[in-house]
Amino acid sequence: MTDQVDYQVTVEELSALMKRTAGVHVDPVTLQQQADAAFDAFGLDSLGLLGIVAELEKRYGLGLPEQAERCKTPADFLALVNGALKTGV
Repeated sequence: MTDQVDYQVTVEELSALMKRTAGVHVDPVTLQQQADAAFDAFGLDSLGLLGIVAELEKRYGLGLPEQAERCKTPADFLALVNGALKTGV
């Protein structure tokens, strides 16, 4: 029997990562309500998203799909990242 840890990146965690890695402050409630808005509407550019991907890869010790750094919205990003974390890919 293997121990499978179910990692999940939350909206709150994404908000904290946006602030810590890119200096972009977005309230988690606003981020949740506007999860289908483009990242650039929050002031996060592709370099900022790349920093978030790198931080998550380091934290969880696994490479995320290349598409993660090309996601356009928080909803798409969370779906892709959480799917990858769940399957361990």
